[in-house]
Amino acid sequence: MRLLKGLTVLIAGGAAILAILYFGFGLRLVRQGSGMPWPEFTRAGTAHDLKLEQHRAAQKAAPSAPESAPKPATAEASPVVAPAPAPAASAAVAVSPTQPDPSTPAQAAQAAEAAPKPAASAASGASAGSNSWTDFRGPRRDGHYQGAISTAWPSDGLRPIWKQPIGVGYASFVEANGRLFTIEQRRDREVVASYDAATGRELWTHDWRASYRDSTGDGPRATPTWHEGRIYALGAQGDLHVLDARTGTLIWQKNILEDNGARNLSWGMAASPLIVDDKVIVLPGGPGGKSVVAYHKDTGARVWSVLDDRQAYTAPMVATLAGKRQLIVVSAQRAMGLTIEDGRLLWERDWVTDYGVNASQPIVIGDNRLFLSAGYGHGAAVIELTPAGDAFTMRTIWSNNRMKNKFTSSVLHEGYIYGLDEAILACMDAATGELKWKGGRYGYGQLVLASGHLIVATEDGDLALVKASPDAHQEVARFKAIEGKTWNHPAIADGRLFVRNADEMAAFDLRPR
Repeated sequence: MRLLKGLTVLIAGGAAILAILYFGFGLRLVRQGSGMPWPEFTRAGTAHDLKLEQHRAAQKAAPSAPESAPKPATAEASPVVAPAPAPAASAAVAVSPTQPDPSTPAQAAQAAEAAPKPAASAASGASAGSNSWTDFRGPRRDGHYQGAISTAWPSDGLRPIWKQPIGVGYASFVEANGRLFTIEQRRDREVVASYDAATGRELWTHDWRASYRDSTGDGPRATPTWHEGRIYALGAQGDLHVLDARTGTLIWQKNILEDNGARNLSWGMAASPLIVDDKVIVLPGGPGGKSVVAYHKDTGARVWSVLDDRQAYTAPMVATLAGKRQLIVVSAQRAMGLTIEDGRLLWERDWVTDYGVNASQPIVIGDNRLFLSAGYGHGAAVIELTPAGDAFTMRTIWSNNRMKNKFTSSVLHEGYIYGLDEAILACMDAATGELKWKGGRYGYGQLVLASGHLIVATEDGDLALVKASPDAHQEVARFKAIEGKTWNHPAIADGRLFVRNADEMAAFDLRPR
């Protein structure tokens, strides 16, 4: 009886401790990139929300300067002084090379005042600069930054221009005309936020009641899209909101799951909306010909809807293959090309993984080839398309298991494909599929290409610079950029690198000296 009493007390005590850790400190079993659950103290609860709210309140209370204009990517950049750690309630700050580190709202205002300013704000413009980052993974959704960057990183790492807390979620940034845009979870609301790219200052927010949670992490997944002065933001539960990029004013909205009789995916809506011509393309995965849907970008009226595929997590793309401009869609079962005008099927290729998870962006190779990759027991392939009347014939050039992009995407550079084979960086010949090298452990991170180098945001929040060469794995630099699990894609615009995760957001100056 004593033993039974002792066990009862022990179990009750253990349960009480677990309850305190769960409700008071945010202990959760969170899936890592490998898929294994791991105990982790999340910051998605009240403490993180409170810290974020205090920060934004202090930021808002500080005197604001006019928005800073982005410098051209070729402009000479000033050296950056390392910012001192700021208290939770301090405002985001741009660091001046000639002043002390601003760590209070008043000093933040002085730093913003010292930043270069435009004659008039360009943020209301309907066109973006040549080095803007308007879509998921860049304007062409290929992970390429077209401007020049500095590849001479200090041995102790780059110093942030600014760093501050952010709401929860896996979306990335887009940028246009000196403004950043992303979508976050704050308490029980999904929030689209606009920030001054030069200072990190929050400019406006637009929110709605939605709270997405699962074992991989909470919050919205799909990166917003900027197009002609508007933001197209998709929440994890299917809420599509179209906003004025200057003011955050709502233009139109609808829930794409409800509108198409679709069930949400296991890990939420993650495919960024695609704007092509007068349409916004989304992937609700509804039955009865409502898997791929085109709405009118200005009104939200349905233009067409097609197919019955269960959808996946890959964002739609537009590309010209074999002389035909078309939509590229990867569902849970297949990769396919569709006409932009009416969604007619042009070609298809079976692309099935364990659990029906496809999350990697295809890569266009030359005039008529497409690279596909997936994790979850799959691999990679290059297919070739040939016109055949109103459609195409498709053949596989090569396929192997040497490049398994799980929920990251590869990039193409000078005939070679660079990407994360699960958690290890690899290089392969795009023409043959031959593995050239494999090395460097970066976890389930993300990468972009700029100035002949790979910028890798690791799963642990590091930034690494790796030379994009088929000769060997050559890591040039690596340093800690932000704290916490980082599955969000980095973004580059006007020579500045922007990173975020569910805890922090930060900017780094990569403009050539």
